Amino acid sequence: MTRQPPPTSFLARIRSGIRHFAGSLLITLRILTYNKVGFAGFLMVLTILLVSYIGPRYVPLDTQTKIDQIYQPPSREFWLGTDHQGRDIFSQVVNGGREVIQVALIAAVLSTSLAVTFGTLAGFAGGAVDGGIMTVTDIVLTIPQFPLLAVLAALIQFDSLLFLGILLGLLSWPALLRAVRAQALSLKERDFVEAARSLGLGTWYIVFREIVPNMMAYIIISFTLALTGAIYQQVGLVLLGLVPISGSNWGVMINLAWIRGAIFFEDSVWYIMSPVVAIALFQLSVVTMGRSLELVFNPRLRTEL
Repeated sequence: MTRQPPPTSFLARIRSGIRHFAGSLLITLRILTYNKVGFAGFLMVLTILLVSYIGPRYVPLDTQTKIDQIYQPPSREFWLGTDHQGRDIFSQVVNGGREVIQVALIAAVLSTSLAVTFGTLAGFAGGAVDGGIMTVTDIVLTIPQFPLLAVLAALIQFDSLLFLGILLGLLSWPALLRAVRAQALSLKERDFVEAARSLGLGTWYIVFREIVPNMMAYIIISFTLALTGAIYQQVGLVLLGLVPISGSNWGVMINLAWIRGAIFFEDSVWYIMSPVVAIALFQLSVVTMGRSLELVFNPRLRTEL
């Protein structure tokens, strides 16, 4: 009688899972370094996230009004100068990124998920399903997004970050859906999809296990563009005063610089440009990071390096 090997312990499975995860993470990081510009963007995004989410613990928001220090230039005490109330601009930049990033992430995840799910389904299923999805898409696509948001702001209170992110996401998916559908129409004619059909695999299995993984490089790039677009939209709403100003974020800083007439003061350029540069730097970092993410999800690109 042969002896059965002892069952693997729970701790051993955990250690094996950790080793596998660590190995996959190291491989991904090594692939990210293949494109130097993309890897620099990845490091910058990581830095901005750390500053926005951990920085406020060490750099508290300056809320004290100092009349004698209005629009001071950068110094050892105030690294980016002061605003119209003598408050430290650097502390506002550090504390102002979290809300902007959260709303953009919610909007980008929702819009990309809707576009990928229904775009792939429309391209693969065809017929009435394709016609119905594309009809709704064309209707939403013809609606101007920003003017609609301006009208909704007069009727609805955008007092929740989650609600604002969901609303931006619900209005931003049509263009990506049409592009994803075009990709799905091409992929559904490939041999591996035909093989999955012949095996009798279900529609949702083919969509999410066969077609979507082969579009991941394109989806990642589209996600980064949706992220930057959501930042533009929410900052634009705050700048125009269509979103209630509460707390402190980069959009609020630009809004206050505008309504307080900072443009008319000689030393206010730091107050105006600091949030603008922070937004531009984050968006540039996200877009350039997409170069390295393409290499992670598209092995064919790695063979050219």
